[in-house]
Amino acid sequence: MNKQALIIDCDPGVDDAVALMLAFGAGAFDLLAITAVGGNVPVQKTARNARMLRQIAGREDVPVFMGADRPLRREPAGAGEFHGAEGLGDLTPFEPETPCAEGHAVDALIDLVMARPERSVAMAVLGPMTNLALALRREPGLAERLGPVAVMGGARSEGGNITASAEFNIWADPDAAAEVLASGCDVVLFGLDATHQVRATEDRIAAVEAIGTAMADTAASMMRFSQRIEREIVGWDAPPVHDPCPVAWLLQPALFELAPCRIRVETQSDLTRGHTAVEFRDAVAGGLPHRWATAADSDGVFALIAAAVGPGRTI
Repeated sequence: MNKQALIIDCDPGVDDAVALMLAFGAGAFDLLAITAVGGNVPVQKTARNARMLRQIAGREDVPVFMGADRPLRREPAGAGEFHGAEGLGDLTPFEPETPCAEGHAVDALIDLVMARPERSVAMAVLGPMTNLALALRREPGLAERLGPVAVMGGARSEGGNITASAEFNIWADPDAAAEVLASGCDVVLFGLDATHQVRATEDRIAAVEAIGTAMADTAASMMRFSQRIEREIVGWDAPPVHDPCPVAWLLQPALFELAPCRIRVETQSDLTRGHTAVEFRDAVAGGLPHRWATAADSDGVFALIAAAVGPGRTI
């Protein structure tokens, strides 16, 4: 079986953790690297969290690189209220046995992609797009070399989750998002319109808990934490599980409906900072270079998660 070469850029984060467990357990991926970025919590914690999750999954073969510690032009902003002060909910932090790989995440992105055949390396970007924007500044040819860039970010019909119109990952570094979307990369955006359809119901969490592996216990713990926090802050019983969506699409594209579009990001107004303007009309947009997820098969996504964290790792 030809495996999909994949780099995951992330800021773990409880839903990042579920996405990483999905990716670590999926035999269909050749995981080249995890690149950490500051976002939900500072980059020193996101890099440590990625290494913790790697150790739990028994995937020390995958290097973790530390990346940007702040947005391109903004002050760093976190989301600890939704992820816990350390980023991984109720999981007690520990110092992983294997350190970060030497070098900066931006250099690793460039080296890994440019050394491989054109369009052969996919990316899943699960946090602010700072690392990728910096890599594109340094090596513009990266846009033509990368395969699909599956991004968790943005909002249209659902409205925002950090402001009235902005989703957190885009809001945290709107300038980076704007640069990536204008770069020519093949961007597929999984915004709240789709990820709010993928919810960790009580039955779905219990099903993952019943699997009994360390990976399953970790994924279930993340969803239990989100369930409690979403009830307290938002009033939802079933929290959305955002970040597994891009990874699930790379594994099984039929789980999502996509629409061609052009996406622009608001970078000027403080009121609408990070708003994603998604235009589906070709005549208005002047071309539709991006894709926007409009619908998700939530049962299918959770079936993939269960298969990946199970003892057989059947995907």
